[in-house]
Amino acid sequence: MKKLLGIAAALLLSLPAPAIDQQTAATARIVRAANTFLASLDAKQRQRALYAFNDNEQRARWSNFPTVVVPRGGISIKQMTPAQREAAMAVVSSALSPRGLEKVQQIMEGDEVNKLTDKGPGPGTGGGPLRGRPGPPPGAKDDNQRPPDASNGPGRPLFGNGSIFGRDLYYISILGTPSEKNPWMLQFGGHHLAVNITVAGDRGVLTPTLTGAQPALYTVNGKTIRPLGRESDKAFALLQSLDENQRKQAILSYRLADLVLGPGQDGKTIVPEGLKASAMTERQRAMLLDLMAEWAGIIHESAAAARMAELKADLDATWFAWSGPVTVKPGSSITAYYRIQGPHVVLEYAPQDQGGDPSLHVHTMYRDPTNDYGIKFTAAQ
Repeated sequence: MKKLLGIAAALLLSLPAPAIDQQTAATARIVRAANTFLASLDAKQRQRALYAFNDNEQRARWSNFPTVVVPRGGISIKQMTPAQREAAMAVVSSALSPRGLEKVQQIMEGDEVNKLTDKGPGPGTGGGPLRGRPGPPPGAKDDNQRPPDASNGPGRPLFGNGSIFGRDLYYISILGTPSEKNPWMLQFGGHHLAVNITVAGDRGVLTPTLTGAQPALYTVNGKTIRPLGRESDKAFALLQSLDENQRKQAILSYRLADLVLGPGQDGKTIVPEGLKASAMTERQRAMLLDLMAEWAGIIHESAAAARMAELKADLDATWFAWSGPVTVKPGSSITAYYRIQGPHVVLEYAPQDQGGDPSLHVHTMYRDPTNDYGIKFTAAQ
C-alpha cells in the first residue's frame, strides 16, 4: 500500500501546478453541485440518497441489468421533481467531461428508445434464461428470477411492455459527505450504466465504471447515434494496423462472450494476454492510448489528464487482446470481444451474442484493480 501511495504521489507531483489547481477547482465544483442537489431533497429523499462512505454493500450495488432485476440504492430520476432532476444531472455533469456526459446521455436515450419501441432483444438473452452472468451484489434479486409479467415472445423484451426501460429509471446516490478534502463517492446508473466516482481531495477516480448500450445504434431526429461507436471503431483500426506476427499474438485462440470483470467481480484478477504494447510501433501505441482515453476521458478533464499520464507511463506493460470476428460491416460496430490490460487498468468490450445482432447490444467495463473505488487514496480513512 505504501508503494502504491508513493506512485500516486509521484504522479501527482509530476503534474504542472496549473493542472493541480484545475483538479482542486473541479473538486469544489462537484461538491457545490452535490450540496445543491441534497438541499433540494426532502428529509425522506435525503435518507434514500445518502449512505455511509464505507457502505460496501451499496458500493457494489451496480449492474448492467435493469433496475427491476437488480435494484439500485439511492433515488431515481422518476422519483424527483423537475427541479430536483435538473440538480441531480448537474451533479453528474460537474463530475464528467463534456464527452463523458454525452456518452451517459446517449446510453440513457437508448433506454428511452427501448421504452418507446419495445422491440429487439431483451436485457437478458433475447427471451432465454439469464445464463452466464455475474451474480448480483448482496441484497439484490437473483438475476435468474423473472417478474410475473415476463414475456418470452419472439422479438419482445424479456420483461414485457417496456415498463422496465426509460431515462427516468436511473438512480443517484452519495456515499459519505461531499467534501473538498475528505473522500466521498458519487454513484449514478441504471440499465447498461454504472458510474462510480470517488472524490478524494484533488483526485477523482472513475473505476469501476460500466458503460453499455442496447440498442448500440439508433436514430433520433434523423441523426444516427452510436453511444459506444468510438470504442468499436478505434479498436478495429488498431487491429487492422497490426502486421501478421502481431495479429497472431493479439488474437486469442478462444472465444469470450461477456465481461470477465463485470458486476459482482470486485477483487477478481486475470492474467494478461495478447500483444504487449512494447511490441507495437509508435503509431500503434498512440492508437492504443487514444482508445483507452474513451474510458479514461469520461471523468472531468483534470482528473482525466492525471489518469492518462498514469496510463501512458504504464504503456510498455499494457496488453491488447482480441477474441472473435476480425471483420466488421461498414457503419456497424464490431462483434468481437477485446481487452486492454495494464498494471493499473483493465478495459473490456463485449458484444452480446443472444440470438440477434451482437453489434447492437454491447457491455464494456473499466477497472483499475489497484484503485477501484479509490481504495489506494482512502485506505487510511
